[in-house]
Amino acid sequence: MASWLGGLGSGLGQSLGQSLGQVGGSLSSLTGQISSFTKDILLEGAEEVGDAATELHVSNSRLREIESINAAQKLENKRLKKVCSDLEEKHEAAELQIKQISIEYRNQLQQKEVEVSHLKARQNALQEQLQKVQTAAQSAQFRAGVLPPAATSASYVPVVRHSSGFEGDDMDFGDIIWSQQEINRLSNEVSRLESEVDHWKQIALSSKVQGTNYAEQSEICILQNTVKELKHNLSQEIDEHQHELSVLQDAHRQKLVELSRRHREELSEYEERIEELENQLQQGGISADAMDDSKTSEQKKNAQNLGGKVEELQVIKDLEDEIRKLNHKLSSAKEENKILLKEQELAKVEKIQITQEYENLKSDFSMLQNSVAEQGALLKEQEKKLQSKTSLPEDVTRLQQALLEAENEIARLSSLKQEVLEKELISAQHKNENILSAHTEDQNSELSQLRQDLERKDHELNESIAERETLIAELEELDKQNQEATQHMITLKEQLSKHHTETDSIIKQLKFDIDFERKKVSELEIEKMKTIKDLDSQKEKLSQCSYALNDLHISKQQLQDNVKDLQEQLRKAQDCNLHNKKEIGELQQRLKEREEELSVARSKLTDNSNWESNYPCQDLILKEREVEIAKLQNDISENKQLNEDLEKSLSDLRTENRRLMAATEELKQELSDAVSEKNKVYLEKDAVVEALKMEKRQLESELNQTEKRLLEQAHKYKQTIEELSNARNMDTTALQLEHERLVKLNQEKDFKIAELTRSIEQMETDHQETKEMLTTSLGGQKQLTELIKEKEVFIEKFKNQALQVKQELEEYMKVAKKQDVLKQISEEKDRSLAVMKEENNHLKEEIERLRDQQSRSTPVVEPKTLDIIIELESEVTQLKVIKNNLEEEIEVHKKTIEDQNQTTAQLQQSLQEQRKEIDESKFQCEQMNVTHEKLSLEKDEEIKNLQKTIEQIKTQLHKERQIIQTDSSDLFQETKVQTLNGENGNEKHDLSKAEIERLVKGIKEREMEIKLLNEKNVSLSQQIDQLSKDEVGKLTRIIQEKDLEIQALNARVSAASYRQDVLCLQQQLQAYALEREQVLAVLSEKTRENSQLKTEYRNIMDMVAAKEAALVRLQEENQKLSNRSENSSQDMSRETIQNLSRIIREKDIEIDALSQKCQTLLTVLQTSSTVTGNGSGGVNSNQFEELLQERDKLKQQVKKMEEWKQQVITTVQNMQHESAHLQEELHKLQAQLSVESDSNSKLQVDYNGLIQSYEQNEKKLRSFSQELAQVQHSVGQLHNTKDLLLSKLDLVTPSVTVASTVSQRSGIQYSSPEVLSDESKLIQKEVEQLKKMLQEKDSTIRTLQENNQRLSDSVAAASEIERKSQEGTESEMRQMKEKHDVLQKSLREKDILIKSKSDQLLSVSENLSNKENENEVLKQAVTNLKERNLILEMDIRKLKEENEKIVARCREKETEFRALQETNMQFSMMLKEKEFESHSMKEKALAFEKLLKEKEQGKTGELNQLLNEVKSMQEKAVTFQQERDQVMVALKQKQMESSALQNEIQHLREKEQRLNQELERLRNHLLEMEDSYTREALAAEDREVKLRKKVLVLEEKLLSSSTAVENASHQASLQVESLQEQLNLVSKQRDETVLQLTISQDQVKQYALSLANLQMVLEQFQQEEKAMYSTELEKHQKQTTEWRKKAENLEEKVVSLQESLGEANAALDAASRLTEQLDIKEEQIEELKKEGELRREMLEDVQNKLMNLMNSTEGKVDKLLMRNLFVGHFHTPKNKRPEVLRLMGSILGIKKEELDQLLYEDQRRVTSWMTGWLGGGAGSKSVPSTPLRPTHQNIFNSSFSELFVKFLETESCPSLPPPKLSVHDMKPLGAAGTGQTSSTPSNSQMQDTAVSGMSRRPDANPFLAPRSAAVPLVTPASGSGHLLMKPISDALPTFTPLPVSPDASAGAVLKDLLKQ
Repeated sequence: MASWLGGLGSGLGQSLGQSLGQVGGSLSSLTGQISSFTKDILLEGAEEVGDAATELHVSNSRLREIESINAAQKLENKRLKKVCSDLEEKHEAAELQIKQISIEYRNQLQQKEVEVSHLKARQNALQEQLQKVQTAAQSAQFRAGVLPPAATSASYVPVVRHSSGFEGDDMDFGDIIWSQQEINRLSNEVSRLESEVDHWKQIALSSKVQGTNYAEQSEICILQNTVKELKHNLSQEIDEHQHELSVLQDAHRQKLVELSRRHREELSEYEERIEELENQLQQGGISADAMDDSKTSEQKKNAQNLGGKVEELQVIKDLEDEIRKLNHKLSSAKEENKILLKEQELAKVEKIQITQEYENLKSDFSMLQNSVAEQGALLKEQEKKLQSKTSLPEDVTRLQQALLEAENEIARLSSLKQEVLEKELISAQHKNENILSAHTEDQNSELSQLRQDLERKDHELNESIAERETLIAELEELDKQNQEATQHMITLKEQLSKHHTETDSIIKQLKFDIDFERKKVSELEIEKMKTIKDLDSQKEKLSQCSYALNDLHISKQQLQDNVKDLQEQLRKAQDCNLHNKKEIGELQQRLKEREEELSVARSKLTDNSNWESNYPCQDLILKEREVEIAKLQNDISENKQLNEDLEKSLSDLRTENRRLMAATEELKQELSDAVSEKNKVYLEKDAVVEALKMEKRQLESELNQTEKRLLEQAHKYKQTIEELSNARNMDTTALQLEHERLVKLNQEKDFKIAELTRSIEQMETDHQETKEMLTTSLGGQKQLTELIKEKEVFIEKFKNQALQVKQELEEYMKVAKKQDVLKQISEEKDRSLAVMKEENNHLKEEIERLRDQQSRSTPVVEPKTLDIIIELESEVTQLKVIKNNLEEEIEVHKKTIEDQNQTTAQLQQSLQEQRKEIDESKFQCEQMNVTHEKLSLEKDEEIKNLQKTIEQIKTQLHKERQIIQTDSSDLFQETKVQTLNGENGNEKHDLSKAEIERLVKGIKEREMEIKLLNEKNVSLSQQIDQLSKDEVGKLTRIIQEKDLEIQALNARVSAASYRQDVLCLQQQLQAYALEREQVLAVLSEKTRENSQLKTEYRNIMDMVAAKEAALVRLQEENQKLSNRSENSSQDMSRETIQNLSRIIREKDIEIDALSQKCQTLLTVLQTSSTVTGNGSGGVNSNQFEELLQERDKLKQQVKKMEEWKQQVITTVQNMQHESAHLQEELHKLQAQLSVESDSNSKLQVDYNGLIQSYEQNEKKLRSFSQELAQVQHSVGQLHNTKDLLLSKLDLVTPSVTVASTVSQRSGIQYSSPEVLSDESKLIQKEVEQLKKMLQEKDSTIRTLQENNQRLSDSVAAASEIERKSQEGTESEMRQMKEKHDVLQKSLREKDILIKSKSDQLLSVSENLSNKENENEVLKQAVTNLKERNLILEMDIRKLKEENEKIVARCREKETEFRALQETNMQFSMMLKEKEFESHSMKEKALAFEKLLKEKEQGKTGELNQLLNEVKSMQEKAVTFQQERDQVMVALKQKQMESSALQNEIQHLREKEQRLNQELERLRNHLLEMEDSYTREALAAEDREVKLRKKVLVLEEKLLSSSTAVENASHQASLQVESLQEQLNLVSKQRDETVLQLTISQDQVKQYALSLANLQMVLEQFQQEEKAMYSTELEKHQKQTTEWRKKAENLEEKVVSLQESLGEANAALDAASRLTEQLDIKEEQIEELKKEGELRREMLEDVQNKLMNLMNSTEGKVDKLLMRNLFVGHFHTPKNKRPEVLRLMGSILGIKKEELDQLLYEDQRRVTSWMTGWLGGGAGSKSVPSTPLRPTHQNIFNSSFSELFVKFLETESCPSLPPPKLSVHDMKPLGAAGTGQTSSTPSNSQMQDTAVSGMSRRPDANPFLAPRSAAVPLVTPASGSGHLLMKPISDALPTFTPLPVSPDASAGAVLKDLLKQ
């Protein structure tokens, strides 16, 4: 399933990935378009052009581009929607496919389950056959006379299993329930019978206890036979019951099939009948009756009558066709009445038909009832047969109700049909009667009636057909409803039956549980009784232990006193050390002498043993020898005391050395010592624990020995039984009695011999050990001194290493502190980086905003703003550089961390090297031990001269023991190394688990580990010292034991029966040699297995190392990922860590399993080693103890199984919790989804509203644009009218119009800038309007130039007209003034209109600008919303995918949970079975105990049976252990599978590979396990074969020994005496051991004191550590405060920087404003320059014209001027006339000299002047003179020249000073961007310029318009200006000119403004 799901998931992932890739491509293209669009928007400011027309063109083109992009995006959206819909359809299709495939797989699973059930049924059947065969075999065996073992109580198991065969069949659930109940009843009977069997067994046992004769055995045999017969009968009865059950089930099935078949047939019959009725209805109301001929005679008659009537009707139809035309009017009148009558008749006919149908249905119903009754009867029979079937009657009642409902529905339908038929019949009868009655009456009336009837009948027929069709439809609907109801009833029935079966099964399970619990209770009660007995026995043991403890306490107190004395003696021993050494040399010499004496004594003893038979004075010699031995013992004790003194002196020397070393060490070394001492205590405790373990193993070996003894005794008992049986066959009773007596004596003698041989062996081994210890003690003392020196050197080395390690540790601590500081710095830098990033983002946003503003407002960027931007960019780059530096620092920190990790690894390597050195030192110690052993062997060779035969035996045994011990020690060391390696691996795993964030903690932990390792080194060195001490102590003890053994040997050698013993021992030696070879072969096999296990362990360790390397790689990857993405990677890292921890746990479990295997192998090896060393024989109490131990072991196994079950339950609960957590997460995600969907819907609503508002705004915009067009059109018309008026005015009085228009325009201009200040965004459109206005103005200028020319012509004409008619001109002037007033009024009105229109235009433009702003905002909102929508869609998709993933995970979790539940159930069932088996085992064990007690009294035959049963029990125990191992293996497999399933959620493909690998490994492991088991089984078989051979050999020996019984009896009596002596010696040895115990207790007290001291030191160390920690804490706090201060300072700096930034921004804003204003001014200046150039050109034209005029009028003289001069000359007084003359002369161009001559001559004669004047010479010119007015009369007092000069002065000087730049006249920021503005002078300036008649260039004020001198100045006081001075536009603002020096730059102006 998992592989299929994985394949399906991968396929789906590929398809989804392709489709999502398409979507991603389209999205990327869309995002690209959006980004290009935003770039275009940002770059708009750079593309703007100065010319307004080009800008308009650009904006239009951009609009078109944007619209095309929008259209493309819409198309893209549509395409994406289509893609989404396609993907959804694909997804749905995939889901459907998945559902179909899952359904198919489920069906296949069900089929497989059915097959499995069938196979189980087959298996059960085969098991039954097997049981039958076994019973037959047992009966055969019984006939042969062999007693078989008791049969197990599992005969009813196949009965229970047999029921599973019927589950897949098509049975009714009630039958299954009944069969299950039957099976339960039978199983209860079986259990009852078994309990009876047990009861009878117990009675048999009790009877066995009471009686002791052989007759009882025969009775027991009879009872057993009866029990077997009963069991056989029971199994037969069970088989018969099962057979009966199957027969009943088959019969029941057949009946059910028959019933269902009948029911179906009846249903089909009903359906056929209903179909027939429907057919009748279809054929028609009349033909329907004809169909039912067989049922009723009335229907036949009716049908015949109707048939005749039909024929008559056909004849009448022919007549009707002829007469229809005649009686058409009558029919129309009577139609209404007769329609009603015919309807009634039809109803009656239908009624009749329905009644007939009803009768038919009634008959059908009666048939149905009969069938129902039959069914009821059948059901009752079934109920009688099957009493347990409770659900059937209810089903029957339901079926009956359903049938009744169906019948009711059928009856209702039939009644409806009958009514319809009755109505039709009645109507037909009425028709017939009417027709008959009509025939008797008049033919006309009949014909008319017939016509009407025919028409009505046609109608009625149609109606009846329609009704019939509706009825058929209703019937069909009713049928459908009926079928649906029946189906619903069937489904309900099925559901109820299922529910019923489920409840029954639950009830059965509950009953079964209750029974099981009752059994459990009974078993528990039995166990309780047993435990009470056990408790009593244990209480007795406890009381004994308490007595022993009291004795130990007393001895402990004595030892404490002794310790005090010894401490005093130690001080003295320091002085006596040298003396002791000398004494040791002397003692060695003495020892040699004594050994020589011993050899002499032994030779004498041998002589004496030969001489004992002749001389009776043996006792005296023995006494003498005893005295000599006592002397020797005294000497040895003295030597021991001396040795002890030497040891004490050595220990004192060591203590002095240590004190000196402690004095040299510093305080830091003392701390390390304290820690090492603490570790010492722990190691000592471990040593104690190991010693206890060793004792436990010794006890186990003793138990094995007792088992072997029991087996030997059993063999002997068997032999005795055979001998007895042979004795019975003997003829005479006397012979039998004698034979039995002899056999018994023989047995007794054999037992005694065995005991004596054992005691002899023990004594010999003790003697050898004493000899070895003596030799080793002498040779070992020298070596010990050398060792002590070497140890001291080692200690110095270790101390130096410890100092180095400490220094390294301190360095690492410093580095760690630095690293902490660096970490904090890096964290702070990260924070500051984040802050800077935020600030950077803000700055970027501000820059973007400024760019937007710059793009909207189109001024040229000043260099200053550019500089500021450059500065900001440089700051940004600096920040980036800082960021890079910080990142580099972080990398450096990481590198330092990695270096530290490497250094820690190096430290670990150095520690491993130290450990290797320690191991080498241990190896040296072992070599020393080997040398000791060699020395002891040399000494043994000296002793061998006395006892060669005994020594050969001992040396062989000793070598064997040595080999075994060395192997075991090696194994122990290997296991220790393995455990240490495992611990190191675990530590590495723990390190690998640690996360990257906790690196510092990891470093600290490593430092602690280094400290601990140093302490371990110190403790190991001390252990080595202690080992040397312990060896010395052991040697002394062994010497004492050997002395005792020597004495025993001397006593034993004196015995007479020595040679015979030697012969026996030689025979035994041969047997033991054979056994040793066998054991060695077994041992070699075991060592091979051990080596294989070691290789496996190494491979596993390599695997673990590889996994650790992989873990390290994963950690590095995690670090990289965490640096890249801080938030997203946390979840992933957690998941990876969890996976790694799971893998590590799995590996730990495997390692534990392997270590357990190693331990079991060790125990096996030990038991095998103990087997080789021990002989045969033993006591029955040992057997009881073994059985009790086995029972305890079984109990422990049961407890372990229960604990394991609890662990499984806890794991299941954890899984449940996890599933609950997952569900909660699902709910949360669903809630989030709902919230997001709500927000999405809200956003969609907002989006729709915005779109609507956008559309409305667009509509408004269009309307505004239309209004604008209208307004522009009206403005154009107004301009046209104005131009016409102006042209008219120009013809008459151009000067007046100019003045008035200028004044009014200037007013408009002053008002306009204030309005325009609010509209900065509408300037582009206004610029276009202004350009149009400019063009118009240009045209007006051209017209003005033409007018100028006309004026010049008209001026010439006017001068001539003025001469002719002054009065006419004055009258015309008045008229013109009036006209002028009228025109001015009209002009004002027009101006007011223009003002109002311009205001309207401004308001409209404002609205337009607002609308455009709104439009832009809406566009931005739309784009934002689109982006958001896309993001939300992506999020929704992601959430959907996540949801689907979570759902899938939930499903997987549920499947896992179900699987776990199933496994749990299986395990619980297994546990129950195991418990049951354990209970049975316990019962059997009790029985065996009782039997053993009975057999102790002397029953040999039954003992054999019990031993056989014990063997079977052991085999069962082995099988149980194997099963437990298999279960453990299965559990491991389950755990691995569960972990794999969890990991599969994250990495399915990877996990499949891993699982395959693990499966292969597990398979190999299982194969290896099976191989090992098979090997063990083969070894056991080999052992059995060997034991059988031994048994045969022993039987032969017994036969031989029976002849030598009499001889042996005499020897036995002698041996008993010697054994008594040996017993005395053993008691002495016991006393010595008690003394040794007291000494050990004293040592324990010393250890306790040292422990207390260590605890004190530890407390001090902890306090110092606390102080260290507090100081470090204070340092850290100070550092944190400093960092906080730094952070505050940085924050203050940031605030100040922000303030300065704000100020800089403000300055930038001001600068931007000023630059904008400057740009405006520069543009204005450029425009004015252009205008000035135009004006200059005009001026030049005018000057040229004037020059022409001057040239043309140079020669001419104006008459008026001359007249005025002439008249003025005469008017002036005579005194001043010469001045007038001079003036006139100057005008006429006469030189001064000539004038003076003329004046001189005039004085002489006046007439000459007059004649010259009036004569009109060549040079005279006429000048026109203006007529005088009353206003000028007051001026005549002053001279003409003065007036002329004043006029020139007033004309030349300007009226106003140059104006300054005012803040109010400045254009605000909003007005920037116009680019084209002109300033015109004020009114006063215009007036002044109008007055002047001269023409000159405007040097001082370049803004002043040029003036013409040719224009006549009629009204100088009036405010009329020149046409050239007209304003260029209405809308533009006027500006007073700003005087700027040409040298001053724009930058200088900016600076001045900033200062202001």
